Amino acid sequence: MFTPQGPTLRELTVQALSSTERGYDLLAPKFDLTPFRTPDPVLDAVADALGPLGPFRAGLDICCGTGAGVDVLREVCVERVTGVDFSAGMLATARSAVLPKDGAGAGGSRGPAVDFVRADARALPFRASFDLAVSFGAFGHFLPSERPGLFTRVREVLRPGGTFAFPVPAPPRVGSRLYWTLWGFDAAMRARNAVWRPPFVMYYRTFRLTEVVDELTRTGFEVDLVALDGLGRLPDGAPRCRMVVARRP
Repeated sequence: MFTPQGPTLRELTVQALSSTERGYDLLAPKFDLTPFRTPDPVLDAVADALGPLGPFRAGLDICCGTGAGVDVLREVCVERVTGVDFSAGMLATARSAVLPKDGAGAGGSRGPAVDFVRADARALPFRASFDLAVSFGAFGHFLPSERPGLFTRVREVLRPGGTFAFPVPAPPRVGSRLYWTLWGFDAAMRARNAVWRPPFVMYYRTFRLTEVVDELTRTGFEVDLVALDGLGRLPDGAPRCRMVVARRP
């Protein structure tokens, strides 16, 4: 939910009429006060599910935003954690929020070293040096045609045996309030991008689990799905959220 301390309607309008990068630069100081931030229960559930798969040496948070996922990586990585994002504003907020915690930072003795890099996720400037990559709530910023290239680049920055993990919530029930809310948001964004430049890419209904699993498999990952049971189950017994675990052989 939006709060009185969050962005105003005018601020959100200016953001929506900017490019994706500029929009997040503008939103960054108040991003954590919006419903766009990944909820803490989801972050905690992912951290709990990753724990038995680790520990990992080095972790990468792709499209790290204000650093919420970096904190997840700090729980399961022992040497180094890197957050990467293309928004300078989001990175500035992440640095101020994350680096002072528990002595974290370059060479911090109370946990893995933490650093942030400004880069486009489609052109990650790293070699195969990570054991774990995660991403939270960012895939709507990539068109379906861009996902194979994105997944290929993620695979390339993982060491052999490395893991790419991210949560995927169950789709809303057809006809529910959330279903129509997301449908309306995507329709508004398509209309906006048809008549306004530069585009702002954010779509909620283009990231379908079955398609994503197929794309990851074609990219060369071995894919498993882990139910995040701490987030509950739907009336039909299906998990409300799953974690995709894609391993580089």
